[in-house]
Amino acid sequence: MTQQHRPGESDPPAGWARRQLLKTAGWLGLAWLVGDLENLPQALGGSRSGMADKARGSIHYRLLGRTGVSVSALGIGGGHLLNTSDEEGIRIVREAIDEGVTFFDNAWDYYNTRSEQVMGKALEGRRQQVFLMTKMCTHGRGKAVGMLHLEQSLRHLRTDYLDLWQIHEVGCEDDPDRMFAPGGVLEALVEAKRQGKVRFIGFTGHTDPRIHLAVLQRGFQFDTCQIPLNAFDPAFRSFETQVLPELIRQGIAPIGMKSLCGNAKPIRDGVLTVEEALRYALSLPVATVVSGIESVATLRENLAIVRRFTPMTSDEAQALRARVASAAADGRYEFYKTDKLWSCDRREVDERFRALEGRS
Repeated sequence: MTQQHRPGESDPPAGWARRQLLKTAGWLGLAWLVGDLENLPQALGGSRSGMADKARGSIHYRLLGRTGVSVSALGIGGGHLLNTSDEEGIRIVREAIDEGVTFFDNAWDYYNTRSEQVMGKALEGRRQQVFLMTKMCTHGRGKAVGMLHLEQSLRHLRTDYLDLWQIHEVGCEDDPDRMFAPGGVLEALVEAKRQGKVRFIGFTGHTDPRIHLAVLQRGFQFDTCQIPLNAFDPAFRSFETQVLPELIRQGIAPIGMKSLCGNAKPIRDGVLTVEEALRYALSLPVATVVSGIESVATLRENLAIVRRFTPMTSDEAQALRARVASAAADGRYEFYKTDKLWSCDRREVDERFRALEGRS
């Protein structure tokens, strides 16, 4: 493997990072446990006014848990990147980088691997400016499939390493046992990190907080965990109230997703605005909020929101939760919590991915 500069290698030394982690974890834990979102700016390294001033002129950056690396508070999601066209996807990635976004999300199977391939093309000559994450899509299968996905993802993304590699869509009842079984995907994470092909490791999921907690109670030292966080979540199978505090307790960096509920339906229905949705998610103790962006126009709208962002006070956050509570209580807007995961049918997984794995 050729040696490449890793984003964050010029950051302060490890001892400093550990001290900052303790300071940050302390503030975040305290702010979270007492519901005091007004202390969030101190958790992120500054005063309320200082954070607001910085947000007006630039993209805000946050520490990614115990890694010592800082990433942009807004992340670009790969799951919506090609909804318009491949060309628009390339424009989104390149303009986002030019505007200071560093966190880029993807997954091996998005658009039948095309999302990774288009992002790889967009990142040519810019790889060292970003923190690049993608996910293996093993869905209950083990280490061998995970390592295959890794090699294919590296080729798609035109890089020889990932900043972050995560297990995608942990949401089936037997996923925790499968992950930790001999030859399971946890071994792929460890092996990839040992080989130097991956800097940090984590897992994602959006179905049931109980399953996340079952994974977290095994004591494995994940660097990150990606979960749905939005104003609707606290009222129904809540990741915010059940999983987020545990991530903070363990020093695992929370990555937010589905701030607009995955499809922006509550925005179209007039339940809340894009700015309210993003501001709520960004006000939580997360390292970054991954946003699905389908056009350069949407990117610019989200960037403007992030630049003028100030954290919600606890009263503001509670008022928004109360306002959407009737729409949130039955999970109608969080379809990803109630729809049965196709990936829990292991035969369907094999049928869907066998050909794709063979030609990628």
